[in-house]
Amino acid sequence: MAIPAHTEPLRLPDKSEIEEARNRISGFAVRTPLIPLYLNGAPSNIYLKLENLQPLGSFKIRAASNAIQSLPKSSFAKGVVTASAGNFGQGLAHAARLMNLSCTAIVPDTAAQTKINSMERLGARIIRVKFEDWWHVLQSRETPGVEGTFIHPVAEQAVIEGNATIGAEILEDLPEAQTVYLPVGGGGLASGVGAALKGQNPDIRVFAAESEMSAPVSAALEAGRPVRIDHKLSFIDGMGGQTVLEEIWPLLQHTVDGAVISPLDDIAAAVRTLMEAHHVVAEGAGAASVAAALSNGPSDAPTVCIISGGNIDLSVLCRIMQGHTP
Repeated sequence: MAIPAHTEPLRLPDKSEIEEARNRISGFAVRTPLIPLYLNGAPSNIYLKLENLQPLGSFKIRAASNAIQSLPKSSFAKGVVTASAGNFGQGLAHAARLMNLSCTAIVPDTAAQTKINSMERLGARIIRVKFEDWWHVLQSRETPGVEGTFIHPVAEQAVIEGNATIGAEILEDLPEAQTVYLPVGGGGLASGVGAALKGQNPDIRVFAAESEMSAPVSAALEAGRPVRIDHKLSFIDGMGGQTVLEEIWPLLQHTVDGAVISPLDDIAAAVRTLMEAHHVVAEGAGAASVAAALSNGPSDAPTVCIISGGNIDLSVLCRIMQGHTP
C-alpha cells in the first residue's frame, strides 16, 4: 500500500508560502494570460484566466510540480502514486518523468480517454477502477497492492499552495478584481486561489461553479457540513463528486462565498462561446466558471473566470460545436 506524503492537518497558505511555491514551479508551469471576454451582451466585465494554456492543458501542473518538489528525495524510493480523473495525473506524471521517478495513477472508469492517453504517454502506469472505488481512494488514501508515496490530488498542503499561485497572478494582473468564479472538484483549487485572493483583499468574492449533475459544494453550504449527494455522470469529468472532502471543508468555509449551479446546456454553450469568441478550447469544468458568471446577472464589477483546463475529448468537443449537449 502507498504511503501518504503528508498527514498533518490542512491549512490555508500565507503569502510567503505562496511565493515559495511560485519559485518551485517556475520551471514546470507558465504564467498564464488574463484576457477580457469579448462577447456582445455579456452581463459583466469578465476576464478569463487561461489555465488551459498550461503545459498539458491544465492548472494541475502547478499543484503536481509543487507537491513533488516539496518532498524529500527519500520519499521517492518506490515512486509516486495518485488518484486522478486525469489532469492531476498528467501533471504528476510529467513532473515525475523529469525527475526520473515512476508514477502510478488510479483513475475512475469515467475518466476522459484523452486524459488517460496523455498520462500513458508521459509514462504513468494506469490502474482503472469503478468511480465509487476511486472516490474511496480519495477519501481514505488506501491503495491496496500499489506501493509508492501517495500524493493526494486535492487534500495536500503543497497542492493547495501550488493552486494558490493562480490567485497571486490574478491580483497582480487585475488588482481591482471583485469576483472570481472557479470550478470545484475536490476543492483544492478553491482553497488555494481563495487563500491568495482573500489574504490580500478580504472583500473579494469567490464562487464555486458547479453543474446540475453534481453540486456537492452547494449542498454543503446549505447543510453547514459535507453531505453525500446524488452524483450523476456527464461530459463534465473534471469537477464535482459525491461529497465535499471532510478535510477540505474547513478551508472552503473560509474561501468560498457561494456556489452557482449551471445546467449542462449552459456549460456546453460556454464551451462554444469560448471556442467561437477566442479560439479557447475548454473542457466542461473549465467552461463552467463562464457559465456561472454569465448566469449571475448584469454587473460592472471586474470578474475573473478561471478556465481550469482544456483537455476535452475531440468527439465531445465536436458534438458541442455542432450545437448538442453530450
